[in-house]
Amino acid sequence: MKKMLTVVLSIMAFGIINSASAADCELVINSTDQMQFDKKELSVSADCSEVKLTLNHTGKLAANVMGHNWVLSKTADFQTIAQAGMSAGMDNNYVPQNDPRVLASSKVIGGGESTTITFSISALDKGGDYTFFCSFPGHWAIMKGTFKIT
Repeated sequence: MKKMLTVVLSIMAFGIINSASAADCELVINSTDQMQFDKKELSVSADCSEVKLTLNHTGKLAANVMGHNWVLSKTADFQTIAQAGMSAGMDNNYVPQNDPRVLASSKVIGGGESTTITFSISALDKGGDYTFFCSFPGHWAIMKGTFKIT
């Protein structure tokens, strides 16, 4: 009986540890009609192979007026990606297509909408210098933050 209890407790502890690890690999960020993200920094564990990110737009304005997306790049690349995104247009979610500098990106959403993306961080460096931003024209100047792998 004691051995069986030990096995059951071990299985339960393993499940708790795994669900905590899964939660560490899931992120939620909110955006508003005032061109703001609710977080200036996001971080995930280097133990994550994939990250699941949900972007919520808590405002009321439509995507073509005050749309937001979430784009990840190396910090050194983010301004040039954002500028190229303007030329890419709304049909491409203001993200330059097939640009290897874009590490992850979501679609543009409007008020009351949400979108979720899943992306790999296996090629990213722990302690690397990464920036997330909204590439909707003009938004990237203030809608940005630091993405860390810890």
